[in-house]
Amino acid sequence: MDSDGGDILPRAELRGLIGHIRSRVLVLVAIFGVGFIGGYPLSGRVIEMLLESSAYRPENVEVVILHPMEAVLLRLRIGVQLGALMAGLFIICDLSWNGRRIFTRAKRSKETGGRKIGGFVLVIISSFFLAAMGALYSHEILVPLLLEYLSEDAASANLSSTWQLQSWIGFVSSLFFASVLGFQVPVITFVLLRNGVISGEYVKQNRSSLWFIGMAFGAFLSPPDPLSMFLVAGPVLILLEMALIVDRITQ
Repeated sequence: MDSDGGDILPRAELRGLIGHIRSRVLVLVAIFGVGFIGGYPLSGRVIEMLLESSAYRPENVEVVILHPMEAVLLRLRIGVQLGALMAGLFIICDLSWNGRRIFTRAKRSKETGGRKIGGFVLVIISSFFLAAMGALYSHEILVPLLLEYLSEDAASANLSSTWQLQSWIGFVSSLFFASVLGFQVPVITFVLLRNGVISGEYVKQNRSSLWFIGMAFGAFLSPPDPLSMFLVAGPVLILLEMALIVDRITQ
């Protein structure tokens, strides 16, 4: 991954980033633990709300529980997702504050300029704003559209719509998690651009690779069906292009 060859992330910066994340392992584990411990009891209320609400359950759909541990496993899954999300947001904020020091040390160059509190606050505000936008997108568009599509597809084949509790709520929570985390891509891109890790020219040369990575990212985070992958990855790619436009304008 030589920086002269047009690669997106140069090798020295990548080593510095990996080394910094390793030094933060204990902090990340603690943050993940807080999210997991807090998410486990919170997930119980979420499950109750979804069972009582008809917003995420189309008509003529019956929800069943196949084994007694299903609710416990589901709560564990939601706790893990919340812990991972909190750890991811911490990494973004950490890179915004320490990114210049991390990457200049990795390149063995002299650090120029200091930490800018204004930029750090802007990253935090943008990150939480985009997280809220991702949750809103999932709530208003992504989840209702996919659940309605799956229900109608089963009805057109004369199949009874019986959904397993763990599969149904796990599907919904995965879409929320994918949307909130995926909407952080422009913040990550902007932080890397402003710290000199990548440049607009490198991004142009590797745009096709970025789009492929974006689709793979959507496939990794979303449930395993093509429509979910497209609906998750599409907004991520659009936000990535918007981040590049904003960077060019503000330069």
